[in-house]
Amino acid sequence: MPSDNVGFFEERFQVRERFQKTFGDKTVPVYATALFYCFGGLTTLSFTIQVMSGALLLMYYVPDADVAYQSVHYISHTVPYGWFIRGAHFFGANAMATMVFLHTLRVFYTGSYRRPRELMWVSGVLAMFLTMAMAFTGYLLKWDQIAYWAMTAVSGLIAYLPVMGPPTRLLLLGGDGVSGATLSRFFALHVAIVPGILIITLVAHFWMIRKQGISRPL
Repeated sequence: MPSDNVGFFEERFQVRERFQKTFGDKTVPVYATALFYCFGGLTTLSFTIQVMSGALLLMYYVPDADVAYQSVHYISHTVPYGWFIRGAHFFGANAMATMVFLHTLRVFYTGSYRRPRELMWVSGVLAMFLTMAMAFTGYLLKWDQIAYWAMTAVSGLIAYLPVMGPPTRLLLLGGDGVSGATLSRFFALHVAIVPGILIITLVAHFWMIRKQGISRPL
């Protein structure tokens, strides 16, 4: 075999060996196989479902105040299996919110936030709040009466916050009241800004878990 080919295969073997050492040589502790420790993985699974179903919904949803509600109705009643995709997105959002809350509760209960896992705890709490933000921003995208008046009520409460309340309300609504500008801003938040920050947060969270391992119970 030519020396160039030998060097090529040796290099590939070394890369595979390094990959195996980095990602494949970690064993899962026996205690971590209990259901109590699976909420984090179930959160990730729910997020994957959200990304996949959301990408399919984007093919038909129109973020325009004049036709947004009609596009949702079209997805639910005309698009083949649209009702299933929208249902998966809806129930996936509820499942993700529930799982991330239970995961945070488990970490707090078992004291897994203690040193040296402070940054892991902070990233996990941030991921929980970002999950709630995704659910909140997605709720308005239906653009029906319930979503409209819910946003009107929430924005009114935000306005009462000291100092930052009024400018935050103006930033979210894009004007003095709920309008098409509000829908555009919430659409951008829901499909790009919040998920992008969440993905970065989850990558950092997974990297810290990989580096420090799964915490032991108290």
